[in-house]
Amino acid sequence: MALQLTRYACLQRQLGQQLRPAFTGPWKRRSIGVLALLIGFFLGSNFTSYYLQKIGQRPVVVLVLVLLVELMIRLRTKVVADPWPMSWLALDNLRIGVVYAVVLEAYKLGS
Repeated sequence: MALQLTRYACLQRQLGQQLRPAFTGPWKRRSIGVLALLIGFFLGSNFTSYYLQKIGQRPVVVLVLVLLVELMIRLRTKVVADPWPMSWLALDNLRIGVVYAVVLEAYKLGS
């Protein structure tokens, strides 16, 4: 039985096409992406906790992290390649992991 052409079916198709590269391809790209994401989360959660205790200035720590993330985003926009280089894939996932850790830490602290 064929799927009818509804807005929901079009939405499902578009989401599937956008998510397909994340689940297909060489295992090396996928594993490096997942490892970089987890390492970024680990570093983000540990750096915020460590430097918050050592420096005691929450705004300074968050400002440095925001500046580093923005610098990585600016550098990322300069690279235009159809097959995304593995180093940029790792840096991008590292950045996403750090941002996720900082946001999760903010939710835990209630701020």
